[in-house]
Amino acid sequence: RRSLRQKVVDELKHYYNGFHLLWIDTKVAARMVWRLLHGQVLTRRERRRLLRTCADLFRLVPFLVFVIVPFMEFLLPVFLKLFPGMLPSTFETESKKEEKQKKKLNAKLELAKFLRETIAEMARRNKADAG
Repeated sequence: RRSLRQKVVDELKHYYNGFHLLWIDTKVAARMVWRLLHGQVLTRRERRRLLRTCADLFRLVPFLVFVIVPFMEFLLPVFLKLFPGMLPSTFETESKKEEKQKKKLNAKLELAKFLRETIAEMARRNKADAG
């Protein structure tokens, strides 16, 4: 079991790393925008990274309210439950990323199962119509 001090230190490190990664992403995005303004074309990966960084910067505005206003950080878990996409992507923990991946995988599996059943049903109908 971790002490309260260790939990606070871990949270501070988490937020420091999140802001640091966001700063790096912002610098890279600024270079991409500069390239766009000078007529260069971005790759698909660069375009996705630029869009993600812009979305993170827009998500940062409500998040900063919780950081700046005293004692409002105690309400942050409540708002994260109500609005799970509120945090910028650089602030996500590994467990949240894994949970998201599991949800996406389950959705893909359900879709594949539905498509397989639909194709099997269509094959049975075609077989019945031909017979």
